[in-house]
Amino acid sequence: MSGINIVGGHVVLPGQEKAEALHLHIEGEAISSVGKAAPIADQIDAAGLIVAPGIIDLGVFKTDKPAFRFGGITRAALMPDQSPVHDDPATVRYAALKGKPDFWVHPLAAATRDLAGLHMAEIALMKEAGAVGVATGRKWIADSGVMLRIMRYCAALDLPVIVHCEDGGLAGNAVATHGETATLLGLSSASPASESLAISRDLLLAEESGAHVHFRQVTTARGLDLIRAAKAKGLRISCGITPAHLFLSDNAVSDFRTFARLSPPLRSEADRLACISAVADGTIDVLASGHDPKGPEEKRLPFSEAAPGMAGAETLLALSLNLVRDGTISTGRLFELLATNPARILNLNAGRIAERCEADLILIDPDAPWQVDADRMTAFAGNTPFDKLPVQGRVRQIMKGGKVL
Repeated sequence: MSGINIVGGHVVLPGQEKAEALHLHIEGEAISSVGKAAPIADQIDAAGLIVAPGIIDLGVFKTDKPAFRFGGITRAALMPDQSPVHDDPATVRYAALKGKPDFWVHPLAAATRDLAGLHMAEIALMKEAGAVGVATGRKWIADSGVMLRIMRYCAALDLPVIVHCEDGGLAGNAVATHGETATLLGLSSASPASESLAISRDLLLAEESGAHVHFRQVTTARGLDLIRAAKAKGLRISCGITPAHLFLSDNAVSDFRTFARLSPPLRSEADRLACISAVADGTIDVLASGHDPKGPEEKRLPFSEAAPGMAGAETLLALSLNLVRDGTISTGRLFELLATNPARILNLNAGRIAERCEADLILIDPDAPWQVDADRMTAFAGNTPFDKLPVQGRVRQIMKGGKVL
């Protein structure tokens, strides 16, 4: 016997809207054949399950293996906002070893030293150490000259630039989006134009430099219009969003719930609906968890003093499946957002079920009911704005590099 056969499941194939009833053969660490006659081998019965590529979570702030495994995430691109900051080859090399062999961390290099936005970091050396992209971290780089140099350098090295799009001068220390909710609660707020201003500047620099720029979270209608127009011009850009900004508006902070204190802050209902439309029409390329769990010492504080962030890895798949149930997107499109597109952006041989691709697979029961419970989550901290929400969709089995976990 050689390898593993996965039989009886419905397989998500590249370019197909619906999962197809096919069998797979896995040999070593790669997918050997799809739907063809396979040799006698160990067998996994996937009857009643969807066989999909393992999720690639683009832009997490903490390596949280139990949470990733629960959510079907087999690889994660780690943001450089760590302690110490990932702005040198040694820290990048160490991060790339975390989790192996059953989970792969793909480090993103800091664009500037100490993420201060002033001096470009040693990007080429960090690429040699294992960095798959360059990120500005939780902040926007205000100096346009520095940002243009970073983009030109990354274009030459064929590295994507992952940017936070929020003009810090306009956003300041605001904790909410300007509007009725922030006014009623007396919260410091900023105009959502802080996002579109940042996107406008970086789109001009992307055109000037030829770099591939990925806007990690685009959450406003005006920002999405800018992305849509830039794509129509043929710029090398992509953008992402989290389920929180797809399914929650700023109404979620009405009772000063710090679990809904996020960066960027939750937007208006009109912006939320615009984000749903952008997922449907292909403007948004990536669904990511934004996994940034915070302990009680950072969350159980007055709203304006609480740290932004949420535990998103465990709920990413279940929440995203709602887009399929609602008819917004197909199953095939969902896994383009969760796996295929992140792999393409980061230049990874994964994220697709195709011959010779890495055998990173998840077997999903899409209808399995469960309830999000902050007190029972496996993440470093269970601070989720979706606490007690009933959801559907559970990962029943994970295969990483041809090995069943």
